[in-house]
Amino acid sequence: MREEVVTDELWDRLEPLIPVYPRRFRHPGRRRADDRAALEGILYVVRTGIGWNRLPTALFGASGATCWRRLAESHESRAWQQLREQLLAELRAAGLLDLSAMLVDSTHLRALKRGDHTGRSPVDRRKPGSKHHLITDAHGTPLAVTLTGGHRNDVTQLIPLLDAVPPIRGVVGKPRRRPRRLYADRGYDHDKYRRLVRAGGITPLIACRGVEHGSGLGEIRWPVERTFAWFKGFRRLRIRTERRADLHQAIFSLACSIICLRKLILN
Repeated sequence: MREEVVTDELWDRLEPLIPVYPRRFRHPGRRRADDRAALEGILYVVRTGIGWNRLPTALFGASGATCWRRLAESHESRAWQQLREQLLAELRAAGLLDLSAMLVDSTHLRALKRGDHTGRSPVDRRKPGSKHHLITDAHGTPLAVTLTGGHRNDVTQLIPLLDAVPPIRGVVGKPRRRPRRLYADRGYDHDKYRRLVRAGGITPLIACRGVEHGSGLGEIRWPVERTFAWFKGFRRLRIRTERRADLHQAIFSLACSIICLRKLILN
């Protein structure tokens, strides 16, 4: 017996968000594979890092090609985004989100097959790579993610990350999107972006270049580093093998939802 991949907690939240495609009356073709079986195949690939063509169809009831298409369909329908917003609202309602401060960071990964949003990485002998950009709350809960080429400077994604944070509901009052403080490392030290952050009513607390280490921000910023370590638990995110940037972004968003669900269940 294989281990259950999709828990009931995840499926109960995701099932209403999956688009329903009516079957054609004339020439209906092969019956559509079960949505839960396809999701189990997707999560198995994301967790283990195997190729889509190596997914055991007899074990999951859906082929690798089917799971690949369902991943693209769910991303186009914004199912992963809606799932993450729902989980963030539940976390805030449970008092598990601290939106008074947000943490920003990025990490590099090699892109074996090139594709969209790749570039020659200055930290990997100019080999093709991509960057994961992440913004979290003060506890390290992922709020928004973006994907860029490996040659892009971290600071260029500071404002897009802030803009990508969804309105987070869960409590009475206006949904919240902006923190009071923003913490970042030296890679985000730029006067122009400090001004842009302040213009949004946020106090930027960013380590300065050219000074000795010991700013003290590491004691506050460590949760975002831990969140990146959680992402490495999804082997499909360690090295980029998807040529299409939207599919890799979909995997990244799905991993965010899994992390949010784990925090909700375990607390």
